[in-house]
Amino acid sequence: MNANHVGSLYPDGFGSFRIGTAVKVSLNATGNAVAQIPIVGGTEYIVRRIVVTNASGNIAAANVTILTSNDGNATNAVSNAVTLTSVTGTDKWQDVALSTTAASTAYTAGSLYVKVGTNVASATCDVSVYGDVISL
Repeated sequence: MNANHVGSLYPDGFGSFRIGTAVKVSLNATGNAVAQIPIVGGTEYIVRRIVVTNASGNIAAANVTILTSNDGNATNAVSNAVTLTSVTGTDKWQDVALSTTAASTAYTAGSLYVKVGTNVASATCDVSVYGDVISL
């Protein structure tokens, strides 16, 4: 392999690679694990940024937490119940604040999970996780 070409590099050779995404996450009801974000590209990774985009409308009243387990009793990748105040329409987006744990943890969970704390009826959004892959 010629490592001088970008096409020859793997995700562990880049920074801020999109390592997971969940499309059309329902914000219609509260609960644990309303959506699963499968992590692709590596078995150990650092979460650098989580972005909420492509909302079906104004979801500014909703709040979400991103967790490492589907039971709601796991390590938070984002601060508890981040309110999506910037996502007031379909063309708006928001980076959600990472937890202090995420700032110093290398994760190995195969998926992250979206927990909805405050719902918005008939609303959806996309959630993308960006990070650095440590191990393939």
